[in-house]
Amino acid sequence: MDKKTLEDIEVTGKRVLVRVDYNVPMNDKGEITDFIRIDASLPTLHYLLDQGAAVILMAHLGRPKGKVNLKYSLRPVADALSQRLHRPVQFCADCVGKDAQEAAKNLRNGDVLLLENLRFHPEEEKDDLHFAHELASLADVFVNDGFGVSHRAHASVEGVTHFLPSVAGYLMEKEIAYLGNAVDRPKRPFAAVIGGAKVADKIAVIRSLIKKTDVILIGGGMANTFLTAKGYNLGKSLVEEESIGIAKDIIAEAAAQNTQFLLPIDLIMAAKFENDAPHEAEDLDALRPDYMALDIGPKTAKLYEDTLQKMETVVWNGPMGVFEMSNYAEGTRAVAEAMAASHGVTIVGGGDSAAAVKQFGLADKMSHVSTGGGASLEYLEGKVLPGLAALDDLRTILIAGNWKCHKTVEEATELAHQVAHGTEDVLARKEILLFPPFTALESVAAMVDEDGIEYGAQDIFWEDEGAYTGAVSGPMIREIGSSYVIVGHSERRKFFGETNEVVVKKVLAVFRNDMDPVLCVGEDEEEHKKGSTMDKIKSQLDPVLDVLTDKQITRLVVAYEPIWAIGTGNSAEVRDAVAAADLIRKTIADKFGEEAARKVRVLYGGSVTSDNAHGFHADGIDGVLVGGASLSGTEFSALAKAF
Repeated sequence: MDKKTLEDIEVTGKRVLVRVDYNVPMNDKGEITDFIRIDASLPTLHYLLDQGAAVILMAHLGRPKGKVNLKYSLRPVADALSQRLHRPVQFCADCVGKDAQEAAKNLRNGDVLLLENLRFHPEEEKDDLHFAHELASLADVFVNDGFGVSHRAHASVEGVTHFLPSVAGYLMEKEIAYLGNAVDRPKRPFAAVIGGAKVADKIAVIRSLIKKTDVILIGGGMANTFLTAKGYNLGKSLVEEESIGIAKDIIAEAAAQNTQFLLPIDLIMAAKFENDAPHEAEDLDALRPDYMALDIGPKTAKLYEDTLQKMETVVWNGPMGVFEMSNYAEGTRAVAEAMAASHGVTIVGGGDSAAAVKQFGLADKMSHVSTGGGASLEYLEGKVLPGLAALDDLRTILIAGNWKCHKTVEEATELAHQVAHGTEDVLARKEILLFPPFTALESVAAMVDEDGIEYGAQDIFWEDEGAYTGAVSGPMIREIGSSYVIVGHSERRKFFGETNEVVVKKVLAVFRNDMDPVLCVGEDEEEHKKGSTMDKIKSQLDPVLDVLTDKQITRLVVAYEPIWAIGTGNSAEVRDAVAAADLIRKTIADKFGEEAARKVRVLYGGSVTSDNAHGFHADGIDGVLVGGASLSGTEFSALAKAF
């Protein structure tokens, strides 16, 4: 995630304004009936309080249409939060104005204040900047932990970011980690299960997922429209006549993309839209003209179950039938149970799907259940979420381990296992990358693939094939699933005579095979003593920059490795590493512009350990390339946590 998060800023002693999603369901007595959204905010709140911050919470409830309506007051939420947070939660009867200013001013470190419903003010939904400034004036820092509202450009979501340092909370971070990986880097085979009532509501997401998935499974009321488009008579079932043409187009698009597009092969047909109405499973060629479809049938359920069992990633949005009625819940239950039993990554995209897995008691069996129905849907569509886009940017930290000429296949596999186990709690915030020897690359890939750890090759030959005995080409590396390749390491330059010209050819081979190069630059001891470090870096960097495109440059990773520090136990001074990183970024900016330079990650390498790693977590340094310390799973994991 290229946005700053909680742990990227200092919050101790500060007033922190947090946007949460407390739009909770309530009964007629004003009692909260579901605490999921409140509970989802607790990790962020606990962190802030443990760090000694004063927390100011803002949220909305219902649709009061810009007017004060005590039916939608957040006061009951304050009471519920107090119980679940195990500390008093103050409540302010407004979110702006004199009372809010006074309440915020009087907060002490460790205090929690919940403001009244933002939507009592029409300015909230208009993203009024004056209103946003009033909110921002209550605090020193803004944290967006309301993923479920981040698809709305409202004052408390987007507007406040104009006036405060703005970062993502833990919930926001978790949502983007799961949904982002599903959209951009899914483990395959990748399936999407799409249900719900209307095709019109899901056109964009279906079309987006056709290009990204291997299989799409359709259910719910929308299936009726697709089946009608294929020529079936759905009787009295809900069919969007105006969307039949679109449904035909989508089916054709899936075929053109070689994406399997599964539709029901039988349906549960009922006489009326009632739970106790006469109903039975019917094949598509024998549907009753006086009945309506209210669920997928048992044959379809079995087909979908069998399909999902083979998937490595499953994203689900929308029920298979009217699951709120017990007689028409089995199709939705079948999908939920298949996902719960899956060994792959399973993501439930909020809304009715989230309600269904909770109803079936299967929520804790999923990899992730999103708190945002509309937001998750728009994210899967590929839309930019205003609340996310507005947060402060940060390049993802990269912790890379270069094992060099160490470890047999068995040893490498065991080491990879240790790293996966030891770094699982940092993967949401940092990218872990392993460079095993070629002989162990495939085994390491198989070990860490499901853990979210990246892997790459230590070298590449510049041609894709040919009579080059002993060479390992880009297609060979990419076939294993590698994402990165080290190019220009000082040991390749020293022991194998690699020149800048050779390095350039290898960088191009990496990009040609859709991988990202980790380009190593750095000075030797003599150059260091002479003070010619910067000249040496530029002499190694410029030839590569000269051949790259605007698209390629943002994928380049540059590792500054002072040769005199590699394997010596003598790391560079942090200020010198920062100066080198600044030069690298300035050199890139001169050729490609400031925005491109901001996107390029710069690493430090050279005698990095768990003891000194944190010191290199400085401005302009986005991670480390680790040699000796990466050969111990315990040490490397400690280093990854320390940086």
